[in-house]
Amino acid sequence: MNNDLTLYTISVFSENHVGLLTQLSNIFTRRCINIESVTASACSVPNIHKITLTCRSTAEMMDKVIKQIEKRIDVIRAFCYVDSELVYQEIALYKISTAKMLAENHVESIIRNFGARIIEITPEYTVIEKTGHNDETEALFLELKRYDIKQFVRSGRVAITRSPIEHVDEYLARRQFMKPEQS
Repeated sequence: MNNDLTLYTISVFSENHVGLLTQLSNIFTRRCINIESVTASACSVPNIHKITLTCRSTAEMMDKVIKQIEKRIDVIRAFCYVDSELVYQEIALYKISTAKMLAENHVESIIRNFGARIIEITPEYTVIEKTGHNDETEALFLELKRYDIKQFVRSGRVAITRSPIEHVDEYLARRQFMKPEQS
């Protein structure tokens, strides 16, 4: 991995249209930038969805990417952030053998020490949930590996800015103010 690259979080606001994720992916592919995570959901603005992507790149390349993203007709606005500008989390689920967990009496203390929780127990498996930053969910994964992890999945990043305002709200308000009145 190139240490000169910074982890960026890109927030893309759009209407919920088919094919936008493919268009966004193509923008990154053409520039040989790997998308590390993707999440999408409705946001605080009615009828608007937010796609959050993370990738490692340079500031100059991210400026170009944001400009290309904003050229997409379905995109209302795109923003690029570094970690210090965001509050962010991810969720991870771990499925381990219940028999192995019961045989090892210190698994419960590992779960507690990592701030995780058990969300389902069956005779065959136990599902553990951990919310946190990538390094925290990865550390718990490494700790649980010796307890026969059957499945593991981690979500993409969900993030909100540290700014007191939602930047897309400000942009939409300016755009609405600048529209000429229709007769």
